[in-house]
Formats: sequence, structure tokens, C-alpha cells
Amino acid sequence: MGQGDAWGIIRPNKGYGRKKDKVARVILRVTVELKRVVFEPEALNYPLGRKLYQRFHEERVEVLMTPSHNRVTCIPGKTARESFLEAKRTLVVGVRRSRDFQTCKPSAHYQLPLVTSCPAMCEYCYLFTHFGRKPYQRIYVNIAEILALARDYINRRDPEVTYFEASATSDPLPVEKYTGSLAAAIEFMARQPLGRLRVATKFTDVEGLLNLDHRGHTRFRFSINAENIIKRFEHGTPPLGQRLAAAAQMAGGGYLTGFIIAPIFYLEGWQQQYRHLFQVIARQPLLAESNDLTLELITHRFTKRAKTSIESLFPNTKLPLDEEERTFRYGQFGYGKYVYPAEVRKAMEAFFKEMVATYLPRAKVEYFI
Repeated sequence: MGQGDAWGIIRPNKGYGRKKDKVARVILRVTVELKRVVFEPEALNYPLGRKLYQRFHEERVEVLMTPSHNRVTCIPGKTARESFLEAKRTLVVGVRRSRDFQTCKPSAHYQLPLVTSCPAMCEYCYLFTHFGRKPYQRIYVNIAEILALARDYINRRDPEVTYFEASATSDPLPVEKYTGSLAAAIEFMARQPLGRLRVATKFTDVEGLLNLDHRGHTRFRFSINAENIIKRFEHGTPPLGQRLAAAAQMAGGGYLTGFIIAPIFYLEGWQQQYRHLFQVIARQPLLAESNDLTLELITHRFTKRAKTSIESLFPNTKLPLDEEERTFRYGQFGYGKYVYPAEVRKAMEAFFKEMVATYLPRAKVEYFI
């Protein structure tokens, strides 16, 4: 397999022609067009719920009701792929009832559940394991109650600092224009001497967050990858340059910033591609010269269930999903996944340490997994 076949960047990939390009354009289009909004009745008991109900009616988006977010039966589709695409155009507005926050290693102590799922269509997405074939995005209108629970968790760990991850099972930025939940969480954590917030995103609409009083208690990380990985597998997301520009904006706004480079693929030509990624980052002075930049490095892995979903939803995928080339191991939540063998991971880790030392020597690597 040549470098062009592996990455589709040095020369045109013969298997990635006009037909696939057309599919990619369709995927991109459906991720940005909201088609229907489904409300749980209890959401209308909250000011935000009523505001959104009126807003979507005025915007002439199809508005429907459901007795429970587990019974969203209005999403059409004769095939799994059709249902998946329609789910990505569906937003569910509800109330989070659970008083428990899940743990979130190694990113933070706990998840902060502001949103679930994501409008993008990354072929490798681990959320296939969580949300199945109808991964509609769900937002919560009882934000004040969720933040009050976060305060309880902070108090339990006093006098230690407690870290919350707002993006464990979601990307909250694309729906911030509806919820304002990120802004609320950022300002809430700013007032907590022992509370810290971590946010991860592939999106770039950060203008509404730049002037918030965050007091350095929020770290905003942008999920990035080699440029061709983004083009081939991260459908409906902004390109690398726009993500780096947004990261520089956040750094300019005084936020702690970082990057999640994930998933890292071990394919022919991988060193050249990821070296180029570090070179591009290093050309952003606000980022490269920061003493607070963090890096989280995550190698590609997949579950059996995710592989089945991926191959059903993206039948022409070029993701490396050969189980015989991987090692099987159990993760923190008790289910098994296929990871790169130990010798491959060691080679990748050594390479990334070299890249950090060469191009981002001031950055801190929080973990490599």
C-alpha cells in the first residue's frame, strides 16, 4: 500500500473518486441543517425550554413532542444509514433527571452533562458504541440544576480541586447558540475556588465565549488531526486551519488552551503527516509560545460493536479496522476494545515525544494512550 492509498494526500486515491466525494458533500450538508426538534413535555416547565419552543416554531423548524427521550420514534429512514443521517438532523430538548455524574478518566474527575451526542459525522467516532444508529443530539434545559449538582461534587472533594469534563459524550459548542450552557458553566466555574472546567470541540464558533469572566478556570481544547484524516473521516467539521484559528482566539481571550490529537492512526506515511501537523501548530505564536498549552494524545481504537456500526453506516470506509492487526483489551467501562499492539504504541509515543520537544517544547503532554 503506497502513501497515497493510505492517506489520499500525496496522490489522488483511486478509491476515493467522484462518487465518494458526492457522498461526503451530502454528509457535510445534513450535519449543518437542523430538520426537526423534539421536546419532552417537562422541558416546557423551564424558561429555556419555553424559549426554544417558541424560537423553533418561529424559525419554521418541525417541532414534535415525545413522552421520553428514549421514545423518539419520529426519525424516518428505511435503512440504518438513512436513520443515522436523519438523526443527525434531529435535536431533542429535555430535562436531565439523574443526580449522578459519571467519572471521566483520564480527562477529569467527572463528566459535566450539558449535552449528549454531536452533529458531526466522524467515521471513527466512539459514540457509535454509546448511541447506536440514531445518535440525535440532546440538550438539557435545567442547566441551573445541573450546575448545582456540580457544586455538590466540588464540596465533597473539598479541599481538593475538582475537574469536570463538558465533552465526554458530546461536543457542546455547536448547540451553544441554543442553550448558552457552556457560557453558564464557564461563569459558574469561575466563581468556584475549587472547581475547574474542561471543554473539547472540533468546532469553531467561539466568539460568544471570548469575553466571559472565566478567571482561568476553564481549559478549552480543540480536537485536531492530520489534515487528510480530517478531510476523509471527519465529515461536517471545520478544517484544521479554522480550528487552530479558533484556538488562538481562545488563547487571546485568556483561556487555558490545549489540543487533543485523536485518533492517531498508524498508517504508511503517518510520521510525515503528523510532523506536518506539528509544524502547522508551531506557526501559531499564541499557541506555540504559551506556557500553558496541553496535549492529549490518543491512538485509534475500536470496539466490535463500533466496527459493526461503522461498516453499516459507511460501507466504503477506509478506516483500519482489521482485528488481526490489533490487541484486544478491556477499558475503564468494562467493555473490550481493539488497540494497537504494544510495540506499535511505543513507536508512536516515542515519535510524538520527539515532535513535542521539537515544535512545541513549552507544551505539556497530559497523557498518551
